[in-house]
Order: sequence, then C-alpha cells, then structure tokens
Amino acid sequence: MEKLTDALAARFASPTRSSRLTVVLGRWLGLSFLVCFATGLFSHGLQNPPSWMFFPTSPAWIYQLSQGIHVTTGLASIPLLLAKLWSVYPELLKWPPVRSLLHGLERASVALFVASSLLQVTTGLINTYKWYPWPFPFRETHYWLAWVITGSLVLHIAVKLPVILANWRRPGRGPAVTARAGDSEPAAAGRWTRRAFLAGVGTTAGVLVLTTAGQSFAWFDPLNVFAPRKMGTGPQSVPVNRTAEQANVKDQAMAPDWKLAVAYQGSRRMFSLAELRSLPQYAHELPIACVEGWSQTAQWRGVRIRDLVAAVGGPADAVLRVTSLEPEGAYRTMDMPTAYVQDERTLVALELNGEILDLEHGYPARIIAPGRPGVLQTKWLQSVEVL
Repeated sequence: MEKLTDALAARFASPTRSSRLTVVLGRWLGLSFLVCFATGLFSHGLQNPPSWMFFPTSPAWIYQLSQGIHVTTGLASIPLLLAKLWSVYPELLKWPPVRSLLHGLERASVALFVASSLLQVTTGLINTYKWYPWPFPFRETHYWLAWVITGSLVLHIAVKLPVILANWRRPGRGPAVTARAGDSEPAAAGRWTRRAFLAGVGTTAGVLVLTTAGQSFAWFDPLNVFAPRKMGTGPQSVPVNRTAEQANVKDQAMAPDWKLAVAYQGSRRMFSLAELRSLPQYAHELPIACVEGWSQTAQWRGVRIRDLVAAVGGPADAVLRVTSLEPEGAYRTMDMPTAYVQDERTLVALELNGEILDLEHGYPARIIAPGRPGVLQTKWLQSVEVL
C-alpha cells in the first residue's frame, strides 16, 4: 500500500507546489472566510436577534454593503479554495494515513474543514439563484456550517502553526522556508512558477468578483455578466424575489375593501388605502437588499410607521409585529425592533419610484426600513400590532 500511495503522490507531484504556496493561499482563503463569517453573523443576527443585538439604521445602506461583501467574498473564495486543495492534495495520498496523535488531529481538522467548506460554498452559490434542491433548511445549515468551518480552521492553524510561521515570509526576508515532501525549486521548464500560479488564481477571483458584484454595488453594474440579478430590472425598475402569485395574495391584495389593521392593547384602527394616502406622506431613497446578495436603491413614499403607532396610542419605544396577507411562509410575520420604529425613514410604503406600488412589490402597502434584510421588508400588509 505504501508503494502504491508513493507512486500516486509522485504521479500527481508538481514543481509548482510548495509549503510557501500553500501558506500564501491559506492566508487569502482565511481572510475571505473571516470576512464571510463576520458579515454572515451580522445578517443572521438581524433575522434571529439575540438579546444583546444592536440594530443600526444609519447609514441606510449598511446591510446592502454588508451582505454585498458577504456574497461577493464568498464567490471569490471558490477559486481560492480549489487552488488551496490543489496545492495539498498529494499529501492526502500518503501512507499510513495517520502516523501519530498529532497527525491524526491534523487530518481530522483538514477533513472537517474541506468537507464543510465545499458544502458551504456550493450551497451558498446555489442560494444566490434561489434554488434549493436539498431537504434541509438553508439558512440554519449555512449558519452552523460557518461555525464548523471556523472551528476546524482554528484547530488546523494551531496544529500547523510552526509550518505557517516558517513559510509566512518570502524566502530571504525571514526564517528559512520549511520544505515539504514533494517541494521542488525551481519550477521545471514549461511549468508554472509559484508566482505565476498565484497571479492566475488572483486574476480568476478578481474576474469573478468584477462580473458578479454588479448585483450588489452600482459602480460594478456595467460589468455584471454572471450574477443572477441585474439592477434596474423588474417592475418599477426594481427586481422581485417573491411574486404575488407565489405568495398567493393576489385576490386579497387587490380587494377594494382592503384595510390595514393597527392595534395596541384595546385600541384598534382600520386604515383604508384612501385613509393612508390622506395622512402626511414622506419620501426617502432606501435600498432593498436581499440575503442572496442583490440590492437596489429606490425612492419610496408613504406613511411613517411611528405615526401609525402614535395613532393608536402606542409608545415611542414600541416593538411591532407585522403580518402579511400571505397565508403561510417563514416570513408571513415579522417583528420590528424599536430602532426601526423610531427611525423616521421607516415607512408603510404606498409608492415606489414615483408610481403607485406595483402588486409584485407589495401593493397595496408594504414595509420599507433602513438597514434591514429584504426578507424583513414585509409586502402585502395585513396588520401592524404593537407588542
């Protein structure tokens, strides 16, 4: 078996591979995963807030920026992960597979990191297209996988720290580079050098970012070739994730007797669409930013949510529960923390980009608030309850 694995390792050996190459790729990949982890925790906290969660409403584009960075960095990590695996996979063919307790711990951390990372980036990429061909809940799985990846990465770094430190700097600028079995210097004629390989990986990641980031950041929009969403498309020049037909709300939303119920303790008022339009109207430019990474800034006009709360005698520091006309679904109800209720830019929107709200965007009324995920900007409103 040992001869067979040695033969396979020799077969797949490349003069481009080295411990230095693996460490450089590891730095890039580790940074991208760290950014994804931090921005992912922020997104998860907004949707499933712990008791200590802080809800920033300014700048209004904070979630647009955070989630755009999350998805864009996640896409960039795909070529980095594949390159990192390419740099080390001959090591996986060596025999015996476990030579000591420390080596076994290293192999276990690597196996856990690789398996969870591949699953994470694959399902994350598919999620940007809103396709869910698996039986498990994506958001919860994505969240816990992030912790598994981070934990296994920390363990792997701890085990490999001596090698990482020895190869952190370029040769000649620090401690001598520690050679790994199979390392070869310099590259043979006709083969890529380490520098050329890194340049190729960096260019691939850069092109991937440039051709997809336009769904999140307007200045990249002209280069948006491969992202699933394009700015300025859809009804009223704003993309749509969930249609009225998918939500099964068309008949109720278009009913002439539709009214919005606003309740606080024993006080309850029913606002018709005409009554909402007769109240003071306010207009703000706010982004709609979705967890899949796309976003769009638009002008929204409607009634301030805090004015509706005051109309039923609700307190200024109210927490709200907003319910949609949707008969079912994970986001049929939404709880709105005080920070958004108090912000003057949080609206029950009746108009979008100077026109009456389109049915696909939540007609007759929807929520729009600064700095919130799109899934929490409830469409097709039914009621607002002060908790």
